[in-house]
Amino acid sequence: MATNPPIDLVLTPLGAEGRPLSDWLTTFHMATVVLDPYTNESSWILKTAVRVLDGFRDSHARVSLTVTADADDTRAFLGPIADRFLVYCDPDRAAVRAYGLGALPAFVFMSVDGNVVASAEGWNSAEWRAVAQEIARWTKWQAPAIPAAGDPGPFRGSAALG
Repeated sequence: MATNPPIDLVLTPLGAEGRPLSDWLTTFHMATVVLDPYTNESSWILKTAVRVLDGFRDSHARVSLTVTADADDTRAFLGPIADRFLVYCDPDRAAVRAYGLGALPAFVFMSVDGNVVASAEGWNSAEWRAVAQEIARWTKWQAPAIPAAGDPGPFRGSAALG
């Protein structure tokens, strides 16, 4: 079960200096998919994660990917996707710990005050759909269809802390 992270948690975007979570939440809510590039489970959901986040790209939620790797491994895992999204590198899993995640991949939605409004761990389409519906409700947006053709079957995910 996800928890509210400290507002001073530093998130480091790919290729840039880290800033506290409070800086990332000044105007927009945050929707992030947390991935572990060293596991099959995160590779299985990558295409779905991109599709879901693309569905919220123009909403009042800052969409992002959080990858539990350094910049080089993050870029190798994401390939050209790294240029399409805001990507946070979390090699020491400080964000994963702060969010209280037990399994990855995970889908986390935070409001501008830093509270986790909804989250899902592993891949269960009903749970990810519930997170997407909360994002849509908060941002007055249309949630993407979950599941959709090509999405994987359900799976529990891998241990979030490695």
